[in-house]
Amino acid sequence: MSGTVITFYSYKGGVGRSFTLANVALLLARWGYRVLTIDWDLEAPGLDHYFRPLLSKTPRGGVVDLASDFLAGAKRPARQPIRLDYPDGEVALLAAGRQDADYTQKVQAIDWEDLYRAGFAEFLEQYRAEWTEKYDFVLIDSRTGISDIGGICTAHLPDRLVVLFTANQQSVEGAVNIAQLANLARDRMPYDRPPHLVLPILSRLDNRVEYERAEAWQQRCAEVASPLFRNWLAKSVTQEQMLRHTTVPYVSYWSFGEQLPVLDERIPSPDQVSFAMETVAAVLAQQFDRTDLLADNRDAYVAAARTQRQSYDLDLLVSVPRPEPKAATDLIHGLRDFGLRVDRSLSGDPEFLEQANNPAKHLCLVVDGWVSRWQAMEAERFLRHALDADAGRQLFCVLTRTTDPDGLPAFLRNLRLFHLDADTRPHQVARQLHDIITDSTSSRPDSDQAALQDAVSALRKVPAEAGHRGRWTLVQQTVADMTAALDDGDMPLLKDLTVDLEQLSAVRANGSRIAAPEGLRADIDALLGRLHRRITVHTQ
Repeated sequence: MSGTVITFYSYKGGVGRSFTLANVALLLARWGYRVLTIDWDLEAPGLDHYFRPLLSKTPRGGVVDLASDFLAGAKRPARQPIRLDYPDGEVALLAAGRQDADYTQKVQAIDWEDLYRAGFAEFLEQYRAEWTEKYDFVLIDSRTGISDIGGICTAHLPDRLVVLFTANQQSVEGAVNIAQLANLARDRMPYDRPPHLVLPILSRLDNRVEYERAEAWQQRCAEVASPLFRNWLAKSVTQEQMLRHTTVPYVSYWSFGEQLPVLDERIPSPDQVSFAMETVAAVLAQQFDRTDLLADNRDAYVAAARTQRQSYDLDLLVSVPRPEPKAATDLIHGLRDFGLRVDRSLSGDPEFLEQANNPAKHLCLVVDGWVSRWQAMEAERFLRHALDADAGRQLFCVLTRTTDPDGLPAFLRNLRLFHLDADTRPHQVARQLHDIITDSTSSRPDSDQAALQDAVSALRKVPAEAGHRGRWTLVQQTVADMTAALDDGDMPLLKDLTVDLEQLSAVRANGSRIAAPEGLRADIDALLGRLHRRITVHTQ
């Protein structure tokens, strides 16, 4: 799949366009995407200033040299970006050019209109194809205002536009007008470019002092920018709701110098700049989709974007209480024996709450008597940031023999439970967890879903009367075995027992009728309730 080209544009300067692009680029790279940044603001280049602490060497060329390469008869792209020294991911920079005594003369000598008449567009298309092959996202920093460069960056090159404006009429109206003109220009181009998806960003809004005026301007900007939302925003989400999510607050601390707050604010709070940057990056990563989830649960939306390309250091993190029960220690050893990458998380350790990324794909709670407050926090955090984001991640509960399942919090009772008792040893549970985790990418969930539904159907067909008592004895034993199979996660056995139960339930007319024994209906109802809960979890 080819990468996506996104231009960051502003009609007026001083809106934080380069600042936003640089921070969003680092977030996307941190989330596992390959990112190329291009500084096409040739008259006032600035991306290299933001990335200077991460640059391994000074740029010796860049965008300004594309024109000279073309005029010199170059047949293929030759300008290579510089990869940043960024430990969290892959980010590269194609700078505006080498900032030497000749730079200004080079920029002033370029006549873009003449270049396009000479075939520069096709030359640029070769670069675009190379960029989108090597990178997941190509982020272009465009010049402000109305210009030939602005046309290249807003009409010719991008798949998407991000337009930034501040809370004043000329800034927002100018940005909206340019975005609409860019779509008209694309219609006249010889390239197959669909209409833009445009993300409006209200930038540098100071709502900490003049709250009422900030609210009024936020509403006014949403109204002016409303045409830009029409071809991608979910119908259940209003333009004002969306713009609130993509509003970058003014924080004076970050207004000095060229700084990158996402490097410092690893787990940002809602009033911090990086919180808004995460939301913007998530919209781009989600390809402007699922905005109904953003309106309903912003954290889940960002987590979904963050985990699409995420790799994990561990297969499973095992949360154990203090003091650690021997069964938990044996379980961890067993999981490692089966080849899983496993580590423990000790309840009460506050450091796990400070982790920006999830170290493990799956989480397992070992509950010894009751769920500790810390384990509940771990589970809730995992569910909030993982299950909504990635259906391949799972939360497991392993109960020691002193734990009553009915005493678990409601949100855990609906999950799959594993029991450590006299009949089920830690090594057996470790094997079950290993089989589930290593099979999580196959079609097994669909097969399991069908097995659960078939079991429900068979239980509902158990008649009120049978021909003889021996049949009821077999039915009782089969229901008990189905319950045990569900406990053990043994779906093949559950399927076989379901077939047995259907055969036992078949009516045979021999004259006598014996009612179901006392307690059987309650056992069936209890098993049906568990099956329904399991089906619900599978479909979420």
